[in-house]
Amino acid sequence: MKKIIFIICFGLTAAVVPKAKAQVSINVNIGSQPLWGPAGYDYADYYYLPEIETYYSVPRHQFIYLSNGQWVFSSGLPPRYAGYNLYRGYKVVLNSPRPYRYFNDHKVKYAGYRSMHNQLVIRNSREPKYFVVKGHPGKAKGHYKRHDGQGRGNGGGRGHGHGKH
Repeated sequence: MKKIIFIICFGLTAAVVPKAKAQVSINVNIGSQPLWGPAGYDYADYYYLPEIETYYSVPRHQFIYLSNGQWVFSSGLPPRYAGYNLYRGYKVVLNSPRPYRYFNDHKVKYAGYRSMHNQLVIRNSREPKYFVVKGHPGKAKGHYKRHDGQGRGNGGGRGHGHGKH
């Protein structure tokens, strides 16, 4: 009799008490980033290419640039930059919605990166994937942590992500 009462009580408790749901959301888009993207990021929404004043949407695989005062979304570079080498130019990672709304700010803020051509790109990275532990969004500050736990500081923490590779 005690077993039956216990089973009934347990059944009623399980039916009345709401079930807890564990939900984990992880955003990793390493595989969707182009090989010409900057190494050192496990996630990127947009790249800003200061040399050609163009954005690239990583999830949409589209370039975004101004043409006659209008933002154009295209699978290719602006016609005036058709021969531009994406592997050579500097890319600033921006993880904010529609960053092109702040184009005038980005144009000034990242003007110093226009002539930089020594940023490590994913295609040329020979080491395990890295992710930024510290640093300003959009700049590889040199504070990296490898997935295997062995940390390494590219650039001595002074910015620009320029270390000995």
